[in-house]
Amino acid sequence: MKLIYEKETKKSFDEAIESIIKCLKENNFGVLWKLNFKEKLAEHSIDFPNNFMILEVCNPQKASQVLSKHIEVGYFLPCKMVVYEKDGRVKIGTAKPQQLLGMMEFNDLDPIATEVENILIKAIDEAV
Repeated sequence: MKLIYEKETKKSFDEAIESIIKCLKENNFGVLWKLNFKEKLAEHSIDFPNNFMILEVCNPQKASQVLSKHIEVGYFLPCKMVVYEKDGRVKIGTAKPQQLLGMMEFNDLDPIATEVENILIKAIDEAV
């Protein structure tokens, strides 16, 4: 199975960011933190050619459920959503929670991981 789920959009980079934030909110996920990688590297005089935004997103209820069972899952939280531009195309994607949690072999988290993954995929599909 692929670790990443991503979709291409016809929206601009900025429009895609606005769209995924809106769709995440509609699906009970909030953005905790944003990092514009191109801007951050420019602060260090590095000219990174691509627009690349990392969004750390969370549903507090789901995070609490997971951490209450296995606090070690915190290594994978919050979930990451990425919007980037490459070769004139804009993509929105995420690492799949089922795959990430599967690496930790906490099988009792499968239902929550599946639910979170389905919500993130739905938000991406709605955002494009």
